[in-house]
Amino acid sequence: MTSRFVVIGAGIVGASIAYHLSKEASVTLIDKRSSPAAEVTGNSFGWFSGVGGDWPGGAEDLRPLVLEDYRRLEKELPGLLVTWSGSLVCTDTSVRLSNGLQLAQGQKLITQYEIASLEPNMTKLPDSAIYSPTDGGIDPSTATAELVRAAKEHGAQIILGGGEAKLKVVDYTVRGVMVNDVFYPADTVVIAAAGGAQKLCEPLGLQLPMQVSPAFWLKATAPPGMVKTILDVPEFEVRESRNGQLLMTALHNGDDSPEYLGQLAQQTIGHLKAYFASHDNIKLVNYGICQRPMPAHGPIIDYLTSDKSAYIAVMHSGITLAPTAGRLIARELLSGGRAAELQNCSLPQHQS
Repeated sequence: MTSRFVVIGAGIVGASIAYHLSKEASVTLIDKRSSPAAEVTGNSFGWFSGVGGDWPGGAEDLRPLVLEDYRRLEKELPGLLVTWSGSLVCTDTSVRLSNGLQLAQGQKLITQYEIASLEPNMTKLPDSAIYSPTDGGIDPSTATAELVRAAKEHGAQIILGGGEAKLKVVDYTVRGVMVNDVFYPADTVVIAAAGGAQKLCEPLGLQLPMQVSPAFWLKATAPPGMVKTILDVPEFEVRESRNGQLLMTALHNGDDSPEYLGQLAQQTIGHLKAYFASHDNIKLVNYGICQRPMPAHGPIIDYLTSDKSAYIAVMHSGITLAPTAGRLIARELLSGGRAAELQNCSLPQHQS
């Protein structure tokens, strides 16, 4: 008999899990919103890397698999639209190196002349940068929609915009999910909605080690190809997600008022124009704050119950880890065993 799975959350992590599971099992993907990639995923910067950065807890074990899984998924789903542009980190490069920052394998410190060759449209050039040629990016909404489409093609049932999902618990076993008055039975329910994970776990009496990290995001249009790489400078990060469409992030002071966010958006666009002074046709599209739910000690990928009727998959960065996590989680759920690569992603109470 084919196992039945219900995945709650149609962000990029939930969509990846549903896609990988749907190849071999019966899957229902549920989200209270009417379109995939709402909220956190839809407003993500979309930068993934297998080098550098912070990889807390079990994320470190997944790091070597990230780029290979993205290349695999790109072949399976050409509509994913992966851009292998590399990244330039120009923020306090000399300070970071003098403080003992070690370049990862494949990274290199490059000069102003080399920066200019990679970003020929830049007119304000940093003295140096850390170049990671294997880094890439995706348009988060497009990639998630492609995963959902592929899952549906494999037979997954997609339920979007139906309302709040709640676990159906009978005799301490999760039997499935209720959405309004509709019951979706499951052998295992997978909670992949990071923002709603804590509330969903309440019937199980579990407190997740989660915290919220706000991030400012901005979308703009510019001449196609103006920005060539994923560019990190002191004032902002920017990358072209699609032809002529830019995604940006910038630091903010914690003030979420419309007045401040509007000022920050205009200021960030001004900084962008200063770095690309020869391009006047740069226009702000929209902006906002994304409240990113983040596990305090790294990814939480584990069974929630001893009978394996409930499972959780929440992580940061979901953009980076989704292809790898989706593959490994599907393998684990289908086999019933524990994937070695996920051992250090267990709930704290499950760790030895």
